[in-house]
Amino acid sequence: MTDFFLDLTPDRVLVAIEAAGYALTGHCTPLTCLENRVYDLRLEDGRHIVAKFYRPGRWTREAVLDEHRFLADLREAEIPVCAPLPFADGETLREVEGIQFAIWPRTGGRSPDELSDGQIQILGRLLARIHNVGAAREAPHRARLDAPTSALAPLELLERRSFLPPEVARRYRSCVEQVAEIYTERSRGIPVHRIHGDCHMGNILHGDAGWFFLDFDDMVVGPAVHDVWMLLPGRDAEGLRQRSLLIDAYRQFRDFDSAWLRLVEPLRAFRFIFYAAWIAKRWEDSAFPAAFPHFGTADYWENETRDLEEHVERIASGRDEVEPGGGRRREDAESDVELSNEDFFWDL
Repeated sequence: MTDFFLDLTPDRVLVAIEAAGYALTGHCTPLTCLENRVYDLRLEDGRHIVAKFYRPGRWTREAVLDEHRFLADLREAEIPVCAPLPFADGETLREVEGIQFAIWPRTGGRSPDELSDGQIQILGRLLARIHNVGAAREAPHRARLDAPTSALAPLELLERRSFLPPEVARRYRSCVEQVAEIYTERSRGIPVHRIHGDCHMGNILHGDAGWFFLDFDDMVVGPAVHDVWMLLPGRDAEGLRQRSLLIDAYRQFRDFDSAWLRLVEPLRAFRFIFYAAWIAKRWEDSAFPAAFPHFGTADYWENETRDLEEHVERIASGRDEVEPGGGRRREDAESDVELSNEDFFWDL
């Protein structure tokens, strides 16, 4: 990682964006984001733009352009997304001192705390349209959402950097290997294509102009069901009812096989594993120890390992199996505690 990224200041941001051809007033407000560096800037004509500086080493230039191409395809299909603005040369990505950056329009609205049934249906139809576009083109430089990238590679990072205490290391590895094997078996034959990858309600805005899908930074090539479960992650009876409603609306624009729901709980487990590895990978960035003060403690790893063991046991026992209508057995659903989006996303 370059010192420029860690030491980005408003002055440096303003110089970089002015050099890219924008006339700025000097207004520069950092926006909350741990993974990248994001700033709200005011132009001399009164408009606002958002400058996003990508964390170095995370995505290659080609991978970022795969994201931008997906967003351009979605915008061309008149799907409401926040897409990068082109520079004067028509490109959407520039670099300063080894840091890639892009400019985005500022999108108004707020993330919903709850969704009505009507809103769920609208989002289901929009998500199906996103996936129709996603399936129409390849993204050769983006990661695939599978067991090697989302479970085994994160495990290897945690072990290589000695984050796992000896008292839990074997148990944790066993869980990861089990869920990787289960996912690999269950995902055979399930189609994959470009998906949002981080489709929680924090990345959806609703305002005067309607709905907008934001932040495709974690775009991957993966199964459609990943975006579905992340949008409505609850697994109690109400959460499953809402998910079924969303899928019914989704099917108005795109097929959705109920068998794909067998991937939901393995994908949820991947999220646990990937989340821990993400924090570990960024631990040298001072923002991460400040944001996650309990990470790495003995209690943290014992709780993580125990939770993962219980989750894997649920999957292995078949208690996560879906019914033909898209839900799980009612007695299992009602026994679950409803889960919050805060458990499943991290690009804050």
